[in-house]
Amino acid sequence: MNLPATVVLFLVCISLGSVSRSQIVPLTGAHAHNDYDHERPLFDALSYGFTSIEVDVLLIDNEIYVGHDLPDSSNLLPTLIETYLQPLDSIIRRNGGTLYPGYNPDCYLMIDIKTEAEETYRMLSKVLQPYKSWIRQYEGGMDQKDKITVLLSGKRPVKTVLMDPDRLVSLDGRPGDLGKGYTTGEMPVISQSYLQYSNWEGVGDMPMADQDKIRTLADNVHAEGKLLRLWGNPDIEKGWKMLHYLGVDLINTDKLKKLRDYFIENEVMK
Repeated sequence: MNLPATVVLFLVCISLGSVSRSQIVPLTGAHAHNDYDHERPLFDALSYGFTSIEVDVLLIDNEIYVGHDLPDSSNLLPTLIETYLQPLDSIIRRNGGTLYPGYNPDCYLMIDIKTEAEETYRMLSKVLQPYKSWIRQYEGGMDQKDKITVLLSGKRPVKTVLMDPDRLVSLDGRPGDLGKGYTTGEMPVISQSYLQYSNWEGVGDMPMADQDKIRTLADNVHAEGKLLRLWGNPDIEKGWKMLHYLGVDLINTDKLKKLRDYFIENEVMK
């Protein structure tokens, strides 16, 4: 793929570290929900320091495309390779193996499957193979913590993934997966709809009963060494602050710049 000149410039700046030192602060716990909906998928999130990025994918004619719903024509959609994998590969190689220069904590690429689970996973596994040098793997019991974790979400063929001797993905879990013995390598994150626990929209105070439900969930997730993410949360500062207070680890947002500003102004980077 021939990258646009603006993208090439961005890659060069990142690799030199000038943008990282003067503008980009990696934000542990900042999750870019439906990242592909932004004007510059991937690059907007990286320019604001996000360390967890979510993309929906569709299997169409043996190709993995980026999108939420099946279109009339696949020509209307970009591929996962051109939009995420190739640019990430360039950035990580230029940075000597890390997403951000000098930043080693966990980073996540969450791939949310919207089409049939088994077939999509089989094709996704092939698509990821050329990029395995920077993907977190679990070969021979070794956990490569300095790599990017690819999280499989949405329609997850759990048994197939865990039985795959060459797997390059971990699973985005659900609260129902707790207590089943999944390791943090197999399932490092537990995600659920915020609306399963509260209808509070950020006005006034969240009811104490709702706070207790979310805090209990967070405690149960943390007891297994996993991280908690809720989606569909109030996407405003008051909502982010409450989720942090209750122990939610990955803060879900569509408002990249505003969440970046909130993290930095309140020094909530972990």
